[in-house]
Amino acid sequence: MNKPLDVSVHDYMLSLGRAARAASREMAKASTKAKNDALLAMATAIREQRDVLLAANEKDLAQARAEGLDAAMIDRLTLTAKGVEAMAQGLEQVAALPDPVGEITDLKRRPSGIQVGKMRVPLGVVGIIYEARPNVTADAAALCLKSGNAAILRGGKEAIHCNQAIAACVRAGLAAAELPETAVQVVETTDRAAVGTLIAMPQFVDVIVPRGGKGLIERISNEARVPVIKHLDGICHVYIDDEADHVKAMRIADNAKTQRYGTCNTMETLIVHAAISALVLPRLAAIYVNKGVELRGDEAARRLIPSIKPATEEDWRTEYLAPILSIRTVESIDAAIEHINTYGSQHTDAIVTENYSKAMRFLREVDSSSVMVNASTRFADGFEYGLGAEIGISTDKFHARGPVGLEGLTSQKWIVLGNGEVRG
Repeated sequence: MNKPLDVSVHDYMLSLGRAARAASREMAKASTKAKNDALLAMATAIREQRDVLLAANEKDLAQARAEGLDAAMIDRLTLTAKGVEAMAQGLEQVAALPDPVGEITDLKRRPSGIQVGKMRVPLGVVGIIYEARPNVTADAAALCLKSGNAAILRGGKEAIHCNQAIAACVRAGLAAAELPETAVQVVETTDRAAVGTLIAMPQFVDVIVPRGGKGLIERISNEARVPVIKHLDGICHVYIDDEADHVKAMRIADNAKTQRYGTCNTMETLIVHAAISALVLPRLAAIYVNKGVELRGDEAARRLIPSIKPATEEDWRTEYLAPILSIRTVESIDAAIEHINTYGSQHTDAIVTENYSKAMRFLREVDSSSVMVNASTRFADGFEYGLGAEIGISTDKFHARGPVGLEGLTSQKWIVLGNGEVRG
C-alpha cells in the first residue's frame, strides 16, 4: 500500500494505461456469463476477506485521525461489517442487471435492401478518481466490468490501505472467471502526479469520471485531455406553484431538504409563488426550524418569517450540503424558471403544481439533467431511476446526462446488415 515505485510516477501510470488498453479489448468480447461470474466471485472474496478489509480500514482511520481530518471525512472513510456486506450485495446486484453490451436497436430496412441499426459497445478504458469512500472501489469496478470496460481507479490517499485490500478481492474475482486481472487496476501510489498523468493520456484512457469535492472536479475538468463525465455543483430547487396541492408541497419541500443534507440532489433553494407564500411558508419554516435548518430569505419571505436571515446574491449560487436553506418568492412560473436557469447548476429541479400545462412548461424549459413534477429532488439517483447503480451524475449534455449507470458507460456504433447489396 503506497509502496515505493521502481519507476517514475509518470512511467508507472503509462504502464497501467498500456495494460488497461490491452485488457479493454478482452473485456469488450467477454461473455455476460464470464463478467457475472467475476462479479459473484468478487462478492465471495469480499465476504471472506471481511476482517482483512476492516483491519486495513482501521489503518486508514488511524492515519486520518492523526492528521486531524474532520468528522465528515472520517465518517465517509469508515467501513463497517455492514458496509462490507453492502459492497458484496452491490456486486451481486450489478451481476443481476441486464448486460447492455451487444444490444442492437433501431434496426430499419432501407430502400436499398440493407438494414441499418445501432449496437451498444463499451467505451474502452474508464479512469475514475475519487475521494474517501472505499466502497466506491468495488462499485466502480463492478459497473465498469459489467459494461465491458477496463478501469483504472485512483482513490484518495486517506483510503489507500482499504482500497488496496478491496483491489485484491477484485483481482481474485477476475482470475476466478479467467478474465484479465488488469481489467481493473487500483493505483498504488498516493502521489498527486498520478492523477495528472491519468487525465492526460488519451492514447490509453477514453473517459475520466471524477467523484469528490468541487475542488477535485474543477481540477480534473481544467486539466484533462480526455473527455470527463462530471458535475460540479448540486444547486437544486423546488418551486411551489400557486396551483400546488399544499399537502404534497409540504411533504416534498420537507423531504427534498431534510432527508439528507450532504447529497448533491438535496434542495438548496426553495422558490414559492407569492400568491400562496403566506399559507405555506410559515408552516414550512416551522418544520425546518424544528429540524435545525437555518433559513435565509428574500424580503418577501422575511416579512412572513421575520426570524430568518436575509439571503444574499451568493446564497442563490451556493450548494450548502448542510442544514441551510435559501428561500425566494416569485410572482410567476416565468420568474421561477428564470431564477433556476440563472442560478442553478443543471442538476435537479422540481415543480409542485396541479396545472398540467405549467408542469409541461417546467419540464421543457428548465435546463437541468433531471426535472421533476410533484416529486422530491432526492429521487435523482441511479438506483431510484432503475439503473441498478450509478457511477456518478452528469450535468453535461454530451454522451451521458443525469445518473450514469451501465448504459452511460457504453457508446453506440452503427451496424449494417446486408445480403450482397451494392450501391448504385
